[in-house]
Amino acid sequence: MLVLKRKVGETVMIGDHIEVQIVSVEGDHVKLGFVAPKEVQILRQELYEGIVSENKNAGNQVGLQLQMIQILKEFKSEI
Repeated sequence: MLVLKRKVGETVMIGDHIEVQIVSVEGDHVKLGFVAPKEVQILRQELYEGIVSENKNAGNQVGLQLQMIQILKEFKSEI
């Protein structure tokens, strides 16, 4: 992990195309501004984790659906 000290208005570059600027410091909160290409998705960690969880659940649902289809096909062929 890289730890930096920055003042309000100062910027950190990530690669050549992502800029993170310190917008303000209010008590124990730091407000950040991000400038990045549209194809770069920027999410808060809790939102990212929620999306990952939903995607895993959706994958599990697809797996269950495929299992049910296979069971129904086997049942149909037995009749």
